[in-house]
Amino acid sequence: MKNFTIYLFILFFLLVNKMIGQETFENKAKAIAVSIEKITTEEKAALKKEIDEVNSQLIEGTISKEEAEKKKKSLAEIRARNIENRTAVEQDKLQELVQEKVDGKIDYKKERGGTIILLGGSNDSIKPNQTEINIPSMKVYEGREAKVKRESKRTTSQFVFAAGLNSTMVDGKLQDSNYSFIGSHFYEWGFTFNSRIMADNNLLHAKYGLSLMYNNLRPTDNRSFVVNNEVTELVTNPINLKESRFRNVYLVVPVHLEFDFSKDGNYEGKSYFRTHKGFRLGVGGYTGINVKSKQILKYEDNDYKTTQKTKGDFNTNNFIYGLSAYIGYKETSLYLKYDLNPIFQDNPVKENNISLGIRFDFN
Repeated sequence: MKNFTIYLFILFFLLVNKMIGQETFENKAKAIAVSIEKITTEEKAALKKEIDEVNSQLIEGTISKEEAEKKKKSLAEIRARNIENRTAVEQDKLQELVQEKVDGKIDYKKERGGTIILLGGSNDSIKPNQTEINIPSMKVYEGREAKVKRESKRTTSQFVFAAGLNSTMVDGKLQDSNYSFIGSHFYEWGFTFNSRIMADNNLLHAKYGLSLMYNNLRPTDNRSFVVNNEVTELVTNPINLKESRFRNVYLVVPVHLEFDFSKDGNYEGKSYFRTHKGFRLGVGGYTGINVKSKQILKYEDNDYKTTQKTKGDFNTNNFIYGLSAYIGYKETSLYLKYDLNPIFQDNPVKENNISLGIRFDFN
């Protein structure tokens, strides 16, 4: 995905920063990280407002249910593109920042205690005059006090990434014969907010955000999906397929009740609440819309390698809703999600997507 290149640029400019200098460089890097987080928040708020307006029109009877669904899907696609395009601008800023550092245009003028670079996990031993740059969470802490202040907030933010195996279920039975067990996979990325529910107790948290879900299915036995009379079927392909893959992309709003058993932190003799420092359990669900359905077929025709990509609705449901849960330690969890509505609208056999994998909440 395009946005993951941002992290490669961050890693590169952090290594350059460590060798050459850091104060002005870190300030600019922090501003870019904050800007990326702000972009997602703004687009999510704008999408919510637009969908509320569509719902109001539906209630007032000025538009039909079908028109409302089309509008919502179109609005979600626009906001998803906005996130990608606006984030690309920040990526360009990172490239420019790296070049400025290499050219010596950013000076190191202030004595500091060094820089800690985290590629994963967390660090509780940051010194008062050190700078910590956490790449996965896209956060920069200028000293121990700044980190404690942000960690102890009632609402914190996380970058979330999940990946694993994907399949479908029919009447409670896993359809492992229809789809490749290893080849069918899912991945998800997005941003969440974690809000402590009670002011004087750290156990219960409301976790909510915005994510993109990618659900991939790889049919077995040289088959692919074909729509016949509004029914989507798996049919045997006359050509020997090197690859057959069907992907649905969803823009979803996940909401979980999280039980966080993190121990309290201590700074200068005072205790404070922390999150993502111990065992965590989240239960909840998600709802959203389908922004893209695509089938990819690869085969050889007369010694020519061919890739055929077909986009369309494939009779898929425009909306998605389901249940999800995760359990783990610190930022790493085992993650399970299950769609309550079937993938295809009018199929006589109702297939519900199910996914199991690893989830990372970079706080």
